[in-house]
Amino acid sequence: MAKFSRLKVYQTMEDTGIIPVFYNSDAEVAKHVIKACYNGGIRAFEFTNRGDFAHEVFAELIKWADKECPEMILGIGSIVDAPTAALYIQLGANFIVGPLLNPEIFKVCNRRQIAYSPGCGTTSEIGMAQELGAEIVKVFPAGNVGGPTFVKNIKGPMPWSKLMVTGGVEPTEENLSAWFKAGVTCVGMGSNLFPKEVLKNREWDKITELSKISLSVIKNFRLAKY
Repeated sequence: MAKFSRLKVYQTMEDTGIIPVFYNSDAEVAKHVIKACYNGGIRAFEFTNRGDFAHEVFAELIKWADKECPEMILGIGSIVDAPTAALYIQLGANFIVGPLLNPEIFKVCNRRQIAYSPGCGTTSEIGMAQELGAEIVKVFPAGNVGGPTFVKNIKGPMPWSKLMVTGGVEPTEENLSAWFKAGVTCVGMGSNLFPKEVLKNREWDKITELSKISLSVIKNFRLAKY
């Protein structure tokens, strides 16, 4: 059963501003990465369903995080069908994210009061996701559907939209500022937050530092805005 309420999940995603997106078949590597992000101030983390037995790794991670990173909200990404969503909810996933919009996933998540952020690439898909109950809609692949200008143009006629962009997000002041200036609620960040060399050399402190820098950029932008 999910440890955090749907309201708490959405609020944390918005407040933190960054949701790391990560997969590794080695649970120990994943634990180090999650802990590094946690130490950097991240409080919502998306592990992705991208490999064989990924659910077994996730099951271990969520039990471990409950003790070692008690404030970390752990969710699952790359979910494209309802049975898989149900499996991860049973394992304790606090939120579900996918690269596409599947109404059947909404049925499973809404029944259990679990946050679901479907991937959308058009105005109509975003509207449909909101109609089905998505509080925060994922724009994917954000860098390919138009970048920050796409978000800005969506927010014009649909200013109530809360959008999380994934794909094309970098841990730099220039990139993050462009996205938040366009009006995103939060960003999902994958490989740019976890450079291959850093993972290879197990330089976990560098991930913590990148997390801190990214959070600082977002905080400063929000303070300057208000």
